[in-house]
Amino acid sequence: MSNSTGTKTSRTVGVATETKPSTKTTELYVFIVVALGVLIASAVVDENEDGSGFDANHAWLYVSILAVGYMISRGLAKSGSYDRARLNADDRS
Repeated sequence: MSNSTGTKTSRTVGVATETKPSTKTTELYVFIVVALGVLIASAVVDENEDGSGFDANHAWLYVSILAVGYMISRGLAKSGSYDRARLNADDRS
């Protein structure tokens, strides 16, 4: 960047990553709590004699669906952000 006299000016550029680490988001903790809740509910609720009930197969299916939802939410969070360091490097040329 140059000013009106033709000399270059310097500016401080902060470096930012794309998104927060997953351990700093509430999404991770909600996923863990809900997944544990599903697995505990499956362990507590017995399968009936007629085969209907909340067995381990259903519980792991729901946990898998929750995991896919978590991955999609993280992907959407990353797709809506940008890397400021890369954008500023492009401005310098």
